[in-house]
Amino acid sequence: MMSRTPDARARDNQTKQIQENLSNVEKHFGDMCQLFAAYVRKTARLRDKADLLVREINVYAETETPNLKRGMKHFADQLAKIEDYRQAEVERLEAKVVEPLKSYGAVVKRKREDLKTTQSARDRESKQMAQLERTRQRNPSDRQIISQAESELQRATMDATRTTRQLEETIDEFEKQKIRDIKKIFGEFVTVEMSFHAKALEVYTAAYQSIQSVDEDEDLEEPAASSRPPVPLRDSGSSLQGFARPHRLFHEPVRDPAANHHESSEEKRRRRG
Repeated sequence: MMSRTPDARARDNQTKQIQENLSNVEKHFGDMCQLFAAYVRKTARLRDKADLLVREINVYAETETPNLKRGMKHFADQLAKIEDYRQAEVERLEAKVVEPLKSYGAVVKRKREDLKTTQSARDRESKQMAQLERTRQRNPSDRQIISQAESELQRATMDATRTTRQLEETIDEFEKQKIRDIKKIFGEFVTVEMSFHAKALEVYTAAYQSIQSVDEDEDLEEPAASSRPPVPLRDSGSSLQGFARPHRLFHEPVRDPAANHHESSEEKRRRRG
């Protein structure tokens, strides 16, 4: 059997390299997909725990004084708003990060099919090459049989060359698309997280301000006022006897002694006239 040509060996090395690259992408994209999915699930569980926390704060607020109750409820409302943003974060990460990574399983499968097609063409070329060599050894003087074997080899070589060129083009495009997809997927992850944290920071600030604005002195006055014993009421007409009478100074105008003296002098003059 004739030895493989340098071109055939180069193509075999190329095939091996492509197989390794595809296996590498399949493995690491799969691992990243699982880890990003776990990240999203953890985020969703954090959202669920925060919802329980919001519920508990609201329940407790109902038992507190009015000022603290208002502050706690506003604080809980802000936390609930953050969890709405976290829900959007979960949905966007699932759609823009996890799903694209998951789709690479099908992408790699298609590229393996392309590689398999090319490898089949190369195998046919190798078989035709071996067939030609055996024909030449067995029938060195039969030009018709040798010519037919050479034609079969030529067709197989052309087919192998064509599929190899197509494979090279599709693998080059695959590598470029892989880089574009990694840039996009990672970019989407950062964008989603930045959007969530920017909104969360704004709402956390409002939550902080709402709870810090609670006036503890105002709430301390409330129970003190409510704890004073009521004043007992007396029977019918004597109901005001328990209170001191107001001084008449606050009810009757005070006359000016000088004015009284002035009026007396005028009256005297009139009488004299």
